[in-house]
Amino acid sequence: MAVDDITVVTDFPHQVEVIENTWIPLSDGTRLAARIWLPESARDNPVPAILEYLPYRKRDGTRDRDELTHPWYAGHGYAAVRVDIRGSGESEGILEDEYLKQEQDDALEILAWIASQDWCTGACGMIGISWGGFNGLQIAARRPPELKAIVTIASTDDRYSDDIHYMGGVMTNDSMSWASTMFGMNTRPPDPALVDNWRELWMARLEANDPWLIKWLHHQRRDALWKHGSVIENHADIEAAVYAVGGWADGYSNAVPRMLAGLTCPRKGLIGPWAHKYPHFANPGPRIGFLQETLRWWDRWLKGIDNGIMDEPMYRVWMQNSHPPATWSGHREGRWVAEPCWPSPAIEDLVFECSARGTLECDGEPTSPVIIRTPLTMGQDQGEWCQYGLDHDAPGDQRAEDGCSIVFESDPLGDPLEILGAPVVELDVSADRPCAFIAARLCDVAPDGASTRVTYGVLNLTHRDSHEHPESLEPGMVYRVRVQLNDIAQEFAADHRIRLALSNAMWPLLWPSPEPVSLTLHRGVLHLPRRPSRADDASLPAFPPPESAHPWKTDVIEPPSDRRWTTREVTGEVRLSVLRDGGLIRDPATDWTFGARCEQHFDITENDPASTRITITWTWRQLRESAGFDVSTTTRSSLACTRDDWVFEADCEAFESGRRVWARSWNETIPRDLN
Repeated sequence: MAVDDITVVTDFPHQVEVIENTWIPLSDGTRLAARIWLPESARDNPVPAILEYLPYRKRDGTRDRDELTHPWYAGHGYAAVRVDIRGSGESEGILEDEYLKQEQDDALEILAWIASQDWCTGACGMIGISWGGFNGLQIAARRPPELKAIVTIASTDDRYSDDIHYMGGVMTNDSMSWASTMFGMNTRPPDPALVDNWRELWMARLEANDPWLIKWLHHQRRDALWKHGSVIENHADIEAAVYAVGGWADGYSNAVPRMLAGLTCPRKGLIGPWAHKYPHFANPGPRIGFLQETLRWWDRWLKGIDNGIMDEPMYRVWMQNSHPPATWSGHREGRWVAEPCWPSPAIEDLVFECSARGTLECDGEPTSPVIIRTPLTMGQDQGEWCQYGLDHDAPGDQRAEDGCSIVFESDPLGDPLEILGAPVVELDVSADRPCAFIAARLCDVAPDGASTRVTYGVLNLTHRDSHEHPESLEPGMVYRVRVQLNDIAQEFAADHRIRLALSNAMWPLLWPSPEPVSLTLHRGVLHLPRRPSRADDASLPAFPPPESAHPWKTDVIEPPSDRRWTTREVTGEVRLSVLRDGGLIRDPATDWTFGARCEQHFDITENDPASTRITITWTWRQLRESAGFDVSTTTRSSLACTRDDWVFEADCEAFESGRRVWARSWNETIPRDLN
């Protein structure tokens, strides 16, 4: 993990004791594995505790970031507890799906156990990114008395409308990617150095490891599966203080302002330019002293120190400057701005009409009817739904994609224009098929023509009134729909143009509609959340520079490599391939070597939605040469479709020292449900 601009702290106010592995007993007899960092004085002078609760394996999966973060908290007077969720890492049991009630029930027992330890004052917090951010919210909604505050990073309060599975009711291809990732992760054994009956647990995990996508495809509407764990169902359930954090390059920024508006508990929001990483080591920068900032939060809510953090503005964001398109960036120019509350009464609604001349005008004539029939291969330059700050996962120059879309564009701006919030597009649209979607991209066009995607939004038109009760389109009927784009803070520079691009395909970000579709746009209106500049922005206190504890010391046995490439055939076939090879890493302290390799292929043929296919192969390996231990697994997942059905195939193989010891295959056909 790159830590080149982080100050590594080695001299803490408290000496730190590390408990490599301990067991938390649950009432049903299951034991969960925990790693704990303690101030050495905590057994005589108890301290509050901070829990991170994940399925990603404390032994190897998150150890690199754990080493940066948890010893730092312990060195500043907190017990840091990292627990593997039931059925993951060294924890006993089976992991059957994400965010189950069982996971929450276990967490209530974990918090009670932590609070009862002689080193804990009884006050607990939770911190986590992504899964750990989700379950922090979900567990807070259960109101355990020990939980006083959480920090939730890159998470969501709405598992259907604003998660990796669906966007505007359209299935994202990341749903398949994520399902295949967990399909592979769930095949890994515990470390035999910590678990005597590791092979028994491993075989039980393999036997229970049905690909989660099968279950998810049976729930294509916003039903009880997705409502469970969506704290938006009743924000008032949460009483603990919430610090919600996100990044503009991440897939989860929308939840931060939505929770600020919906929660009734003490709350703050922070969004930087970051991708899906902790803000003290995320790209793009600027990185911040996130550990110092959250320490102030813990001091206020776990130790009762009135340090003024709640007197500061509720919502602080990085206002990004206009920037050229780039598929990777280490830094986004801009400045910090803040709002005392959210929604902010200072935000103005700036309205543009999509005019008949293809322009965005404040007082223009409505557009003449125009056909939207996007090439199915459009979308190769959109990057990943959720960026991780890796090479080529951000959207590139949009000019080629804009050329495949219907665009409306403003005149060059006379003065800079800043927006903060969620742009909205209102459309009058009709379709020639019963199922269709529309995608709207807001772009910043420089004087040289370069087009940078600022934000985007998608709507499955059958979900125009409800994600829970979608309805087929009547071909030819004109519907008025509202497409909300992702929240953003962005400056459009003087002399730049604002471009709205509309399409009805975006592959491989989104799965295409069941049939080729022509939409007719009858009218369009763009609403931008304009934020007037304020003098008090300049007086915001600066965040301190990023700090961390000492990075994890490992040996690289096989170097990692990443590749992303597109192959186009004259027959109209297009394949996007992504290779992420993590190499092999050895931890000399535990003599544990591990690695993973993922290869993804996204196939589509122009004008043929039924040609669409995603194929993903994961290989995981764990070994300890000194003990003759060498285990690997390979999972293969494939999702294809017809007009009426999803066609899913998968297989899994497990090996010990190169000898296959377990194998299974799956083949499922599931009806498509207006998607």
